[in-house]
Amino acid sequence: MTTVWESLRNAWRQVTEFHEQWFEARWRHVLRREARTQHDTLRALMLLETLGVDNPVAYETLDVIPYMVADLHEWHQRMGREEFGDPGVCC
Repeated sequence: MTTVWESLRNAWRQVTEFHEQWFEARWRHVLRREARTQHDTLRALMLLETLGVDNPVAYETLDVIPYMVADLHEWHQRMGREEFGDPGVCC
C-alpha cells in the first residue's frame, strides 16, 4: 500500500530522470570536455610547480597535489605518452 508521499516521491524521481535525460544528455559531452580541460590545466600548473616554474596559484594547488598524483597516469596516457617520469614516480 503506497502512501501519498511515496507516490509524490516516485513522481518527483520520474521528473528528475526526465530532466537529466532531456536537458543534461544533450550537453553532457560538452560538460565532460570542459571538466577535462580544467583538470588538465590544474595538472599542468602543479607539474610546472614540481619542475620549479613559479606558479601564481601555488598556495591553492599545494594541498591537492597528493590527490592529483593518483590520476597522473591517466593524464599522460591521454596526452600521448606511454611512460612518464622516472621509475617509481608514475609508471
